[in-house]
Amino acid sequence: MGELVLREGIENKILLIRGHRVIMDKDLAMLYGVDTRDLNKAVNRNLDRFPDDFMFQLNYEEFKNLMFHFGTSSWGGTRKLPRAFTEQGVAMLSSVLRSKKAIRVNIAIMRAFVRIKSILATHKELAGKLKELEEKFDKHDKDIIVIFEAIRQLMAPPPSKDRIITGFKPT
Repeated sequence: MGELVLREGIENKILLIRGHRVIMDKDLAMLYGVDTRDLNKAVNRNLDRFPDDFMFQLNYEEFKNLMFHFGTSSWGGTRKLPRAFTEQGVAMLSSVLRSKKAIRVNIAIMRAFVRIKSILATHKELAGKLKELEEKFDKHDKDIIVIFEAIRQLMAPPPSKDRIITGFKPT
C-alpha cells in the first residue's frame, strides 16, 4: 500500500517543461525527506554531474507559469529560481544523496518514469490504431453510399408503358 501511494505521489510530481518530463527540486527534496536548500547544496557540490539535459533552472516566466498552474501566490519563500530534474538527473541524484531512503525513493521515481513512458507509448499506439480505423470506416462509408445508390436505382419504378417516348417512330 505504501509503495502504491509513493508511486502515485511521484507520478503526480512529474511535469512537462521545455519538452522534458521533470520533477522539481522542491518535490524531490520532499520525497527524499530533506530541505530543498540541502538538496541544492549537494547538487552545487557536484554540478559537473548535472549537464543541461539532466537538470536545468527555470527562467522567471516558467516559474510564474508554474505558480499559476498550481494556484500558489508564492513558492514557499523561494529566493532562487527552482531547478527541474529530468529522469537522468534524478538517477544522478542517487550518486549524490546516499541515504537508504534516497535509494528507495530513487527506485520508485525510476519506476514512475518508466510507467509514464509505457502509458504514453500505449496512448500513441492507440491513437495510431484509432486513425487506422477511421480511415477504414471512411472507405467503408464511401462503399456503403455506392451500395445504397445502386439499391435506390433498383428500387426506382420501371418506366411505364404508357409513357410517350419522343423521337421514336414505330415501323
